[in-house]
Amino acid sequence: HSFSSAGRRSQLLQGLPATSTVEENSAAGVAVYDFNVTLSPLASEGVAVLPTIVNSNPLTEAFDIVSKGGLEFRVITTGNPVLDYETMPKSFDLQIFVEDTTGRTDLNILTIHVTDKNEHPVFRGNMAIQTVMIYVLEGTPPERIYRVDAADPENAKLKYSLLPATAPFSISESGAIFSTKEFDYEKDPHSYFLNITVTDPDGLNSTRTVNINIININDERPYFTTKQRIYRIPEEQSPGTSVANMTARDPDDGDSPSRLFYSIQSSDRRFSINSATGELQVAVRMDRDALPLRLHPNISLVVRVEDSPGSGHAGEMEITIVVEDVNDNPPECNPSAFRKEANENTAPGTFHVDLRNYCKDIDADPSNNQFIFTGLSGFGSNNFALESTGRLVMTGTIDLENPANPGVEVYTLTVRVQDIAHPNYSSKYPFYISFDNIIYIYIRIKPVNEFFPVFRNLSYVFSVSEITKVGSSIGRVHATDKDWPPSVITYSIVAGAGTRDYTNIFWISPTKGDVRILARLDYETTQKHIFTVQASDQQKSTTASVTVNVLEVNDEEPVCSPNFFSLQIPVDLAVGTNVNGFRIECQDRDSDPRSFRYFINEGNENSHFTFSPSAGSNTSRLILTSRFDYESGLDTKWIYSLRVHITDDNLVSARDKTTHLTKTGTVTLSIRVIPNPTTVTTTTPGVTVVTRRENLYSPSAWYVPFVVTLGALLLLGLLGHLGLLLLTRLRSCCPPAGKAHSTSLFHFSFCVSSQTMTKLNTIFDGEARDPVTGRVYEFNTRSGARRWKRSNEPPQPGLAMQEMSSATENSGQGVDGAEAPSKKEPSEKRKELTAATKPAAKPS
Repeated sequence: HSFSSAGRRSQLLQGLPATSTVEENSAAGVAVYDFNVTLSPLASEGVAVLPTIVNSNPLTEAFDIVSKGGLEFRVITTGNPVLDYETMPKSFDLQIFVEDTTGRTDLNILTIHVTDKNEHPVFRGNMAIQTVMIYVLEGTPPERIYRVDAADPENAKLKYSLLPATAPFSISESGAIFSTKEFDYEKDPHSYFLNITVTDPDGLNSTRTVNINIININDERPYFTTKQRIYRIPEEQSPGTSVANMTARDPDDGDSPSRLFYSIQSSDRRFSINSATGELQVAVRMDRDALPLRLHPNISLVVRVEDSPGSGHAGEMEITIVVEDVNDNPPECNPSAFRKEANENTAPGTFHVDLRNYCKDIDADPSNNQFIFTGLSGFGSNNFALESTGRLVMTGTIDLENPANPGVEVYTLTVRVQDIAHPNYSSKYPFYISFDNIIYIYIRIKPVNEFFPVFRNLSYVFSVSEITKVGSSIGRVHATDKDWPPSVITYSIVAGAGTRDYTNIFWISPTKGDVRILARLDYETTQKHIFTVQASDQQKSTTASVTVNVLEVNDEEPVCSPNFFSLQIPVDLAVGTNVNGFRIECQDRDSDPRSFRYFINEGNENSHFTFSPSAGSNTSRLILTSRFDYESGLDTKWIYSLRVHITDDNLVSARDKTTHLTKTGTVTLSIRVIPNPTTVTTTTPGVTVVTRRENLYSPSAWYVPFVVTLGALLLLGLLGHLGLLLLTRLRSCCPPAGKAHSTSLFHFSFCVSSQTMTKLNTIFDGEARDPVTGRVYEFNTRSGARRWKRSNEPPQPGLAMQEMSSATENSGQGVDGAEAPSKKEPSEKRKELTAATKPAAKPS
C-alpha cells in the first residue's frame, strides 16, 4: 500500500507472485527463481528502480536479486547466513518492488520454501577443532580413556568405529574409547594414532584423529654395572682425589642415557660421591697413623643409586676401601722447642734435658718410624754437649758480670732428628723441603743477684725554702747495681719523713728517686728534717740518710690582739689622751718584736687618731691627736671606722724593701664620738666598750642561721609572755600610776619597798629601724634596753639615766622607762655586738 501511492499500480513483474524452493546449506549464488519485468510503451527509457527485495517475512538477508540481462532477473542465495533447515525458518516471503520511468510501479511476493538435505555427522567439543591428545600412564589397567562427542544434524542414530583395528583400543556405541590392555612403556609403543569415524544411517560419515600417548612411570629399579668391590688408596690423599667411578643404569630409560642419582648411605664422611656422575672421591685428609685408621684401615661404604631423589626406585652396592700407610711423618719432638734455665756460674756437667724422651715417629708401619739424632749446633753450643743417648749437658761456666762474656742471656741450640727410611713427606706436607726435623733448645742463663745496690752518696743534704709549693721536687737520690743485667732499683722512704701533724711530709719516686714535699714546710716549727731512703733490687737493699734544711722566709703575718674593737669617747676628750686606755699587742712568729710599724690606712678623717709608738715595738696605744670640731662643720662623722695596718718591715733597710717579703696584719676599730648631753645629770659616767664579732655564712652550714633565728623568735615570744604576766602582777599589787609621758609607748608602775637609791646609767650604743612603724630606735647591745630616737639629737647613744629615791617617800614613785620599739632588730643582721662596761673616773 505504501508503494502504490508513489505512482500508478501496474502489472510489471511477470511470473509473480510465485512459490519456489531452495535446498539447505546452499552456497552463495545458487538460483532460486527467475522472473521478467514488462515495461509500458511510454517507458522508453527503461526501469527507474530495479527489482528490489524491500521486505521479507521473516527478515533475512539470505536472498538477493541479480540481473540476467535485459529485463530478466533472478533471485539467488547470498550465503549469509547459510540456510539451515534444522535451525532456521522453513519458508520466507520476499516482497519484490519495481518502478519504470513513467512512474508505474509493481509489488509482488515470492514465497521460498527451504528443503531438508541429509548432512554429514559433526564432531563436537575439542575433536571438532583439533586432534585430541590423550595420555595414559603405563601400568594402568584397561579402562575408558576418552568419550567422543558427535551428533547428526537430522538427529539420526550414529555408528562409531576406529582404525587400525589391531590397536589395543575399542570404541563403544556411545563413542567411549577403552584401552584393552595394561601398557608397559619399556615394551610397548609409546604413542598410538586412532582414526575415529562416525556414520549416519544413510552412510554419510565424518572422521577425526585421536593421538594416545603412553606415559612412562618410574617402575623399574636401577642397578650397578660396576663389578669391582675392593679399592686401595695411599693415605694423605688430597680432597677431591678420585677413588672409583661407579656406573649404573635404569631400565626405565631404555636406550637413552639414564639420569640417576648416586649417594653414600653409610655415615662415613671421609668420602664423597658425585650425585650425577657417580665418581667416588676423597673428601677429607685421611691419616693412616691416627685412630681409627691405625687399627682399622679398611673402610666399608654402601653406595646407593636412585632414579629419583628421595622417592624413586634404588639399588645398592657395598664396596671396601683399603687405606695404605706411607712414610709421611718425620720424627717429631713434643715440644719441638725447649726452654730451660741455668743459673750463671753453674758447674760443668750439669744435665739439662734428655731429648729421646720427647721425640717419636708416629708412622704405623714399623719400617717407617725409625729415626736418629744428628749433631748439636747453634750460638753457644761450645758450652754444651749432646750425648749419644740424647742427653744435653753443660760443659762450660758462664759469668754474666765477666767483661769477657758477651752478656748474652739466652743461648739458642739446634739438634736435627731424621727418618732412617726414605721419607714421603710431600703427600702430607706439600711444602716440606727437608727430610729431618729441627729441635730448638733455648737455654736462658738466669742472672744471680750477687751485688747490693750502692747509693752515689752516703748521705744527701737538700736546702728548701719554707714557702716551697707542695708537690715540688727538692732533690734526687741515685743508686747503682753491678749485677748484669742491671737490676731495676726501687726507692722508698723507710724512716723519718714525718712530723707530729703529718705522717709523711716527703715522698720519693719509686723509679727515679725524685724527692718531693707532700705538706707545707714551716721553719718556725721545724728547721730540719732527717729521714732514711732505701734502694732495693727486690732482693737486696741499702739505705742512705737525707737531710732537708728548711730555709726561713718571712711568711708569717703579724697577729694582733684585739683585731676588732669598738670604742666610745666623749666629744671633748683631751688631745694626747690614750683613747679609753686602748692598746694593741702584736706577735709575729718569724719577725723581731721591733720590726712592727703601725699606721692607720683608712677611716682617719682629719687625722684625729694615731698610734704611739708608731714603730719598733710589739705594743702600741691609740692616741687622740686633735680635737673634734663639729660646731664649725669641720667634723661631720660621729662614728669612725679605722683600718689599722701592722707591717713587719721596720728593721729592713730602704734598699732591701724592694726584694724583702713583707707581711701585713690588720686591726679594725670602731670609735663612736659621744656628744655632750643637753641636760646635766648627776650620774656616774660609764663607758661601754663594744666588741663586734663577725659571723660569716657557710654554705655547708645553711641550717645554722635558720636554727638561730627560730630559737630567737621562740625566746622572744617566751619573754613577751613573761612580761605580760609580770605586768598583770604589778598592776594587781600597786596603786594606779600617773599619766604617762606623752612620748612613751608604755607606762609602768613599780612598787618600791625599801629605802634604797638605784642609779641607771644606760648607754644606747646601737641603732635600728622598726619594721612595723619605720621609726628609728636606739638600743643597748648588752642589756637590750631600747628607746625611740629623737630627731633633734645627733646620732649618739643617749644617756637615759634617772635616780630613784624612796628615803623620803612612803609610797612608790613611777619612773618612766625607755621607749621600746615594736620589733627586735631585723634577723638578717649578720653582726652581733657584745657590750662590756668599764667605769670611768669621776669628773672633778
